[in-house]
Amino acid sequence: MSTLPPCPKCNSEYTYEDGAQLICPECAHEWSVGGEAEAAPDDTVKKDSVGNVLQDGDTITVIKDLKVKGTSLVVKVGTKVKNIRLCDGDHDIDCKIDGIGPMKLKSEFVRKV
Repeated sequence: MSTLPPCPKCNSEYTYEDGAQLICPECAHEWSVGGEAEAAPDDTVKKDSVGNVLQDGDTITVIKDLKVKGTSLVVKVGTKVKNIRLCDGDHDIDCKIDGIGPMKLKSEFVRKV
């Protein structure tokens, strides 16, 4: 009988130990043995170019001309973007820009209004 804790993600009892990690074979979730104190990766704080904390629904302005890949369009300096959504990845702002359409931006090229 194993005394390993069940998977915190799917509650599977078939967890196994691999070095300092515990692994669930059913959902492939990995966590450390003392992983209960570990912070969730979804709690990361996204900041703009000057250090202001960004949140879903904020209004931002673009601080640099940005070429839109695959087209001849350019997002000009000072373009206001309303109602942003934060997402994970390299381009961490999902938004809709008037005249261009939906696109993703990097937070380092925007400033919160």
